[in-house]
Amino acid sequence: MSSPSVNRRIVLAARPRGAPTAQDFRLEQVPVTAPADGQVLLRTVYLSLDPYMRGRMSEGPSYVPPLALGETMGGGTVSRVVASRHPGFREGELVLGATGWQDYALSDGEGLMPVRDTAHPSYALSVLGMPGFTAYHGLLNIGQPRPGETVVVAAASGAVGAVVGQIARIRGARVIGVAGGAEKRRYVTEQLGFDACLDRRDPHLAQQLAEACPDGIDVYFENVGGAVLDAVLPLLREGARVPVCGGIAHYNDEAPPPGPDRLPMLMALVLRKRLRLQGFIILDHYADGYAPFLRDMSAWVAEGKVKLREDVVVGLENAPAALMGLLEGKNFGKVVVRVAD
Repeated sequence: MSSPSVNRRIVLAARPRGAPTAQDFRLEQVPVTAPADGQVLLRTVYLSLDPYMRGRMSEGPSYVPPLALGETMGGGTVSRVVASRHPGFREGELVLGATGWQDYALSDGEGLMPVRDTAHPSYALSVLGMPGFTAYHGLLNIGQPRPGETVVVAAASGAVGAVVGQIARIRGARVIGVAGGAEKRRYVTEQLGFDACLDRRDPHLAQQLAEACPDGIDVYFENVGGAVLDAVLPLLREGARVPVCGGIAHYNDEAPPPGPDRLPMLMALVLRKRLRLQGFIILDHYADGYAPFLRDMSAWVAEGKVKLREDVVVGLENAPAALMGLLEGKNFGKVVVRVAD
């Protein structure tokens, strides 16, 4: 087999103003560099697309540095070792890493982990990877649902929300989802086992949520914001827990959303109802939390207690359009790009 000579990569061409456009990305071709001693050459097989990528495209402060203009877009990957001069890796094996939006990458092995489920390697980027771990940690360590409690999950058909709801059901909670469109709502109730699922676009969402949660909400897993959060806040019970891992409804905002200032109401609720409102970054919890997560989630997936739907996009060149669609809610399930067979 001949050695690869050309690496395609997608770089940040411009910082988005509002929603990203195709002009904010650029596809480049550069030579492939052979691995030196202690390095491996990786061929990307699957690339994960996730909402946090929008934040890295902007210059504002965040929990990780922003991408520089001209830098390869970052992201989690499942790759095959095509050449190795590292004693810890052999040619042909699959590894989980974060080599970004490109066909090939060099690595010194730091941060690479073997992919255990070689029959479903993309699961390492979804239910057995960062999104699944986000759901597991946020719900069980911050949300702490108890049997019989009511858990509400935004973006319930997405990579994180779908797993949150299924874990809550395993823990004996009553689960109400919020998703966009009839097809997603049917999937959430009929396939994932949620007790109900409401349409985030319905103008009567607040009323419908109140009817679906007559005793209030004990846990709200927040990853959306916007109208869903507005509908949830008045229904939170005393002592309710709100794990916060994102707010995709506002990722493209360039100014505060219109309408009244909700902060005084939120702070009054936090005090009066003794709410636990806690943000978390899943990168902080891998050292102590990933092993128990992988043990539990692997068992649940094998037993059919947790199901997964993937939205597979074929071709690295289609990653920009797929990310733009993800930020608009056009995806159905966990978005992965199949870069190579």
